[in-house]
Amino acid sequence: MTSAGDRLVATTRLRDRARRQEQHEAHYHEARVLLLIDRFTGAKKGLDGLTKLAKLDFLLRYPAMLERLLAEDGIPWPDGAQPTSAERLSVESRMTRYKYGPWDHRYYTVLGSLAARDLITYSGTDRAEFRITASGAVAAAMLAETDEWAVVAKRVTLLKKHFNKSGTTLKTLIYDRLPDAVDRPWRMEI
Repeated sequence: MTSAGDRLVATTRLRDRARRQEQHEAHYHEARVLLLIDRFTGAKKGLDGLTKLAKLDFLLRYPAMLERLLAEDGIPWPDGAQPTSAERLSVESRMTRYKYGPWDHRYYTVLGSLAARDLITYSGTDRAEFRITASGAVAAAMLAETDEWAVVAKRVTLLKKHFNKSGTTLKTLIYDRLPDAVDRPWRMEI
C-alpha cells in the first residue's frame, strides 16, 4: 500500500513532466511562427493578419497538403525541402477546423510570448500586422541554421515565393483546392 506522501510525490512528478512537455511544445510553435513572421517581414510591411498567418502555418504543418498545391501548379520542391514519407502520412501538430478554415487556439499565446520577449511586434486596427524585430531576426537566422529547423526555413521561403497572398485569398485557395481539409464540423481536428 502506498502512503499519502508517495502519492503526492508521484502526482508532483506527473505534473512536472506535463509542464515540461507543454513548455517544449510551446517553444516548438513559437519557433515555427517566428520563422514565418521573419520571412514575411519586408522593409515596409510585415505578415498581414491572423488569417494569413494561420493559413501559411497550416501549409507549413501539413506538408502533404502543400505538396498537393505545388503539384497542381507544377512547382517543384526546393532541394532538401521535400516532405519525408512519414510526413506524407502524418501531421506533426494538428490544427482544428474553425470559422475560416484551419486554426490553432495557441496562436494568441504564441504571439504574445514572442512579443513579450521582443522578438516580434504587432499592430493594426482591423487586422494585425506582425513584424520581426532586430533581436527576432537574429534568433530566426540562428534557428534556420540548425539541423532541426533548416527544412522548415526552406519551406517558409517556398511559401513566401509562391503563397504570399492575402489571408482571404489563402483561405479561398484552401477551401477550393483542399476541400478535405475543411470539409468537417467546426472544432474538429484536421
